[in-house]
Amino acid sequence: MQNSKYITVLVPGGLLDLGKVEAISLVAGKYDLTCYLTSAQNLRLLGASDDNLEEIKGALAGLGLIVKEPGRFPKPRICFGMPYCNLGLVDTFALSDRIWSRFGGRTGVKPKLKIALSGCPASCAGSMLVDIGIIATRNGFDMYAGGKGGALPKIGKLIARGLTEEEAVDLVGELVDYHASKTGKKQRMAKLIDEPDFPKRITS
Repeated sequence: MQNSKYITVLVPGGLLDLGKVEAISLVAGKYDLTCYLTSAQNLRLLGASDDNLEEIKGALAGLGLIVKEPGRFPKPRICFGMPYCNLGLVDTFALSDRIWSRFGGRTGVKPKLKIALSGCPASCAGSMLVDIGIIATRNGFDMYAGGKGGALPKIGKLIARGLTEEEAVDLVGELVDYHASKTGKKQRMAKLIDEPDFPKRITS
């Protein structure tokens, strides 16, 4: 198993329709792959090899699925929000779709950038533990930046409060642009947040 490879399929909103689930199952069966659900709400297929890696990616692309590749925009991790959660204040699926529709085609995004969207201040999506976090409140959207997990976790800093949905989406784009212009490989937003020109709406 030393040379075993994996392929990550991006799942916007964490939603897979039954037809695609069935089609993925057929691909996994054909190539003897194991399906693993990641903490980022993606689907990872384990057990590929150098010999069949590109063939499997082609089969998945033929199903209309998006395979994670270097430089691709990271789709947000979300909670399922309203109308499914009694605490939910917004339709997180719709907002995730809006972010993905606007930025999902971007390339050149630096590695390790993570985005999360929570439909209420309970922050079940872990929005304060990622590079860009969005939390819905009764007074609009609060934005956090610079959070991360790992061996040395950090809580993100509040950089904007009470944004409209449009303002929140715009700020996501601004933050991604800033990260791309400033970072080398695998650098987290936490290392940039104290820079004087960091995009934020709260200065103290």
